[in-house]
Amino acid sequence: MSGFGGSHRPSRPDPSRVSPIRRLSGRLRPRTRPRFKGPSFNRVVPNIMTMLGLCAGLTGLRFAIEGHYGWAAVAIVLAGGIDGLDGRLARLLKATTRFGAEFDSLTDFLCFGVVPAFTIYLWSLSFWRGFGFVPPLLFAICMALRLARFNASLETGPAPAYAYNFFTGVPAPAGAGLALFPLFVGLEAQSLGWQWLVDAARFPLFDAFVLIGTASLLVSTLPVWSFKNFKVPAEYVLPLMVGTAAFASLLVADAWGALAILVLVYLGMLPFSRRSFHRLRSEAEAMRAPEEEPDTPRDTRHERSA
Repeated sequence: MSGFGGSHRPSRPDPSRVSPIRRLSGRLRPRTRPRFKGPSFNRVVPNIMTMLGLCAGLTGLRFAIEGHYGWAAVAIVLAGGIDGLDGRLARLLKATTRFGAEFDSLTDFLCFGVVPAFTIYLWSLSFWRGFGFVPPLLFAICMALRLARFNASLETGPAPAYAYNFFTGVPAPAGAGLALFPLFVGLEAQSLGWQWLVDAARFPLFDAFVLIGTASLLVSTLPVWSFKNFKVPAEYVLPLMVGTAAFASLLVADAWGALAILVLVYLGMLPFSRRSFHRLRSEAEAMRAPEEEPDTPRDTRHERSA
């Protein structure tokens, strides 16, 4: 203290008098790690998968422009496989976000709406010049409308339980596969040396019919199995596994023929899907009818007065 108005300054501890244990505990104190703000890596993985699918689809467009139509089909099929995984992976990791849904829709439009349409146009319909551009344009527009309808349905109320396992209209990857059916047949015929089948598959009128028909299926209200919660009966598990193994063997041995057969099987499945939906809806309405039936009014005309 200096004088009466001076301030008292605390003296610093002498380092020689500090306890060695206290000095050692200060050195061994764990350092705090900086915490970074942002989503976890698990929430980013589905978006990375979607981005890889987008890269595959746009690479297919480059192959189509260069005239490598086989590799273009491979890239589109690869994008379809990735699209089937990213959504399930997002639900498994509980990483579903609004951004992921919008990014997935934009990727689906480019990979399954634009790229297949332009691939068929460059492969076959370009011989018709301006008129040949109409079916691919219609296909891409219907694909955009189908995806917009799907996004709008996410904001509506919950659908009935029987409608959960069904899409409204053909989904985007399946629509791309249907649109590429002439290309699958043409590539298979080319590998077999059947020139007459190559010319038939590459005929512009046939390809235009396929694109327009697929576009109508995209925007239709046809109920299509989604296989989200599809249960297989126990007696059909083994035949299903054997059939899957047989198809995988055929896909490795003859990819274009296997893909063409898969498209035909999918088309043959659509009527059964529609029949299944209407059967489930009628059963649900029959179960709900007794609950909504009003009580029968009591007839008091024949009651005696007291």
